[in-house]
Amino acid sequence: QVQLVESGGGLVQAGGSLRLSCAASGRTFSNSAMAWFRQAPGKEREFVAAISWSGGTTKYADSVKGRFTISRDNAKNTVYLQMNSLKPEDTAVYYCAARPHGSWSREWINYDYWGQGTQVTVSS
Repeated sequence: QVQLVESGGGLVQAGGSLRLSCAASGRTFSNSAMAWFRQAPGKEREFVAAISWSGGTTKYADSVKGRFTISRDNAKNTVYLQMNSLKPEDTAVYYCAARPHGSWSREWINYDYWGQGTQVTVSS
């Protein structure tokens, strides 16, 4: 069992930065691929970024590549999403997801555990 708690969301002006954190409980975190997804009102949940269990592989959606960075600290059971040069279209609820003993995926259905989400609002 893995429990995930996101934090770090908020309101920021376009061009600003935020860092999201996802704290995980459970022994399987270090063996889990982790990902961030987001969902805007009226839209489907979409992939943002993913990281392998070791941190050696990272993947990004084209819309955030070069602006967002995913990282993890297995000693702290935490995964991060550094978001720079934020745009109004980045406004969404951001969710952290875990896939124990599995490889990263762009498909939300492949993840077993989810956090409650944190709101990110970017004003123009």
